[in-house]
Amino acid sequence: MDSRNPNGSLPLSPPPKYGITKPISLSGPSEADVQRNTELEKFLIESGLYESKEEAAKREEVLGRITEIVKIWVKQLTRQRGYTDQMVEEAKAVIFTFGSYRLGVHGPGADIDTLCVGPSYVNREEGFFIILHDILAEMEEVTELQPVPDAHVPVMKFKFQGISIDLLYASISLLVVPDDLDISCVSVLHNVDEQSVRSLNGCRVADQILKLVPNIEHFRTALRCLKFWAKRCGVYSNVTGFLGGVNWALLVARICQLYPNAIPSMLLSRFFRVYTQWRWPNPVMLCSIEEDELGFPVWDPRKNPRDRFHHMPIITPAYPCMNSSYNVSVSTLRVIMEQFQCGNGICEEIELNKAQWNTLFERYLFFEAYKNYLQVDIVSADADDLLAWKGWTESRLRLLTLKIERDTNGMLQCHPYPNEYVDKSKLFPHCSFFMGLQRKEGVNGQEGQQFDIRGTVDEFRQEISMYMYWKPGMDIYVSHVRRRQLPAFVFPDGYRRPRTLRHPSQHTEKACEDVTRSQSGSAERRIKRKHDDEAVDEKLSKPRDCNTSNFGGTSHISIGQEAKLEHLRTGDVDGNSVDRLLDRDKRYEEITIQQARTDGQGSHTICGLTSLHVDNLSIVRNVGSQEQ
Repeated sequence: MDSRNPNGSLPLSPPPKYGITKPISLSGPSEADVQRNTELEKFLIESGLYESKEEAAKREEVLGRITEIVKIWVKQLTRQRGYTDQMVEEAKAVIFTFGSYRLGVHGPGADIDTLCVGPSYVNREEGFFIILHDILAEMEEVTELQPVPDAHVPVMKFKFQGISIDLLYASISLLVVPDDLDISCVSVLHNVDEQSVRSLNGCRVADQILKLVPNIEHFRTALRCLKFWAKRCGVYSNVTGFLGGVNWALLVARICQLYPNAIPSMLLSRFFRVYTQWRWPNPVMLCSIEEDELGFPVWDPRKNPRDRFHHMPIITPAYPCMNSSYNVSVSTLRVIMEQFQCGNGICEEIELNKAQWNTLFERYLFFEAYKNYLQVDIVSADADDLLAWKGWTESRLRLLTLKIERDTNGMLQCHPYPNEYVDKSKLFPHCSFFMGLQRKEGVNGQEGQQFDIRGTVDEFRQEISMYMYWKPGMDIYVSHVRRRQLPAFVFPDGYRRPRTLRHPSQHTEKACEDVTRSQSGSAERRIKRKHDDEAVDEKLSKPRDCNTSNFGGTSHISIGQEAKLEHLRTGDVDGNSVDRLLDRDKRYEEITIQQARTDGQGSHTICGLTSLHVDNLSIVRNVGSQEQ
């Protein structure tokens, strides 16, 4: 049967489908969009976001050297285990990259996320973290070697010829690892432990993202922009409870699917337009969640109670699908959404030719945004100890945010800032982190009461003190400081700047002000912001000296409404600790999930006595109606 059209031509093949819903718009760029895109790309180059050819060549050289090292390492272990000469000859490990380097969006000085895949008889505990570690430790090219075996994804961090490397290890169920190993195949996960699955998933997710976007180059430019914007706004940090590299990549990839013919300048404005209207905890997904006979757990609120407490689910596209943003809390989600709102307002002004791209990427003035802060000082006896101690403490700072939310019933909002600061006038190894504090919008203190979070801070400090590798000299101090008391070393020039408007354009400031009024919390990007507690005497208690031990410091911190706290039991901070914190969140308490269905239009509905509706389609339709 002839399949030609009546006019004699062959039928056009349908355009490829990307994502779980239809696109919002298939429109391409206008002349104005092209002009804005040219200006955007010029801005990225002038901002130094692209590495030089020399640095790119050096990265390739370093990766080649690491590949040689791990091959020699595996051959050495193969010989030690008594295998035949032929096995020794064939033995090898293969190096893969993932993260920003694999996605092609890394900048100057960025680290390289690498994965070493080895044979089944080379384990992680001894072979990788002891023998390979010792080999690297003896090499002159290697500096700042830091093994982190107890991390959720075990990693070895180091610098090789000045290039930062994060090296993971996965042992697969093969005696000989082929050079052309395809780790995107599910079969690579057969008979491997969960740590290896998590290690392999970094590469598998990166490969899937590149397969699921309509235009890789447009995706890369848009992602490069959003990563730069997020770092300038202080919302780029997975460990602190914001979003990391893979989270931003997934969010941008979804926008690319919804606007397949858009160029980077369009994708940037559509990013903010879509996500300011996103109804969390509806998940962002690039493809359907699939299960496999291997039986690894996937993100599924029907089966996994912990998944119901995720505030901002961003689901990875490779099996086993996981929520990549499980660290996001109520407080950090609030901050992220406020920054989205401000970004959206500025992009609207740019499209009206009332602002330039540099306005969008202005640095967020965190230390002019709040009246009250927590200062967390981390000290140690030497620089090597500080590296490990800081890593442990920083990875648990988000728990302090969760505890403050819990113990004040969400009335005291906490904004952790991911940047670390060093007082160069001090000669001992140390660094400091800061958190902004404010009342929840609508909460007043007319009765002159206060939030007392001394017990909360003491509990946090005791949990930090459970560090398995603690050494004498490792201390942590937590204190309350008002804005006017902030130390000079947190300011770029060593002193406080005159308080000027955040955005020179009055139109842009008004846009930020208007869009954030509809959100819970205050507009932190504005310097002159409205605090609900401005008319209230906060009566912040002066920190008193405490009995100081190895983990001493100032823990008397009160702000706002007084609360009597129980001193909960302390212990190792693990997944169960987080569960204990989240158990008090009643938001999803009565959700009973019985079944799930995926309809033909892409909405994923989880049904039960009380339903949690995960509907991307209604959001897409809402944004799409605005595109008309």
